[in-house]
Amino acid sequence: MAKGRRYQKRSRKGGLWALLAVLAAAAALWAGRSLGVLPEQEEPSAPAVAPAAEGTVQVCYFDVGQADAELIQFPGGSNVLIDAGTSSTEDELIETLRSLGVETLDLVVATHPHADHIGGMAAVIEAFDVGGVVMPRVSDSDTPTTKTYENLLEAIMEKGLSAAPAEPGAELLSENGAALTVLAPNSEDYGDLNNYSVVLRLTFGADSFLFTGDAEKESEEEMLGAGFDLSATVLKCGHHGSETSTSPPFLSAVGPQYAVISCGVDNDYGHPDAVTLEKLSAAGVEVFRTDLQGTIVAVSDGAGVTMTALGKDAA
Repeated sequence: MAKGRRYQKRSRKGGLWALLAVLAAAAALWAGRSLGVLPEQEEPSAPAVAPAAEGTVQVCYFDVGQADAELIQFPGGSNVLIDAGTSSTEDELIETLRSLGVETLDLVVATHPHADHIGGMAAVIEAFDVGGVVMPRVSDSDTPTTKTYENLLEAIMEKGLSAAPAEPGAELLSENGAALTVLAPNSEDYGDLNNYSVVLRLTFGADSFLFTGDAEKESEEEMLGAGFDLSATVLKCGHHGSETSTSPPFLSAVGPQYAVISCGVDNDYGHPDAVTLEKLSAAGVEVFRTDLQGTIVAVSDGAGVTMTALGKDAA
């Protein structure tokens, strides 16, 4: 595994809006210079985050509160969205995706049908051209009847799409040396929606990323038993850092250099759990948290990962 690199963390305000602000400011300054309003020497420095540079993989772990949403930008320009936060952050998410240059989502993955993962997905599908949708195959007894889930299914149908089931071992997308593969779920009847979570592994050169949704110990044991290569430079911890996920054998198999935990400020669930943080610390993993550091961006050139934390309002 290649040794990663990391930018100095920057203090910036407010999650998704922070990302929008830096992009908008850079655009305004560029326009002013082009019109002759600003002298050439006042060209702004590059914003903290921009659309992925050609030949790189960029992963944005968005600050969407007590929820999950990640965007993968592939080296050839394809975009994959994994989860979409809740309905309360859907407008910010859509605007942020547009600011990152997203016009088409080549693939949208709903890891599992809980509102903190699919709450904003119907709106996202309505707002963008979408190439395909992947969801887990959930048993009839566990299929939710929530309005949020119904809205998602309606949005998929209205776009003339159908949801493809996540099949372990299937390669969802391969582009310019980067490949996205399904590792879970490996059963068809769990009794807990969290364990139906679609788990994905992204590889690019010597670097790799693991996206685990809310997969818990049961699913982690199945992945270990299946013999999948779980190693990853960056681990998106399962279930917002809950103690029900990131079990010691699973963490050992992943061996991450960095971990990202997506959770809300002072959330009612106590995420991330102190036990999980202790396990990560003992393993020498550097932890990034959206509740403390806002949106997290990872960039890979195939020979090392650079991690950037956008920061949050100190207040």
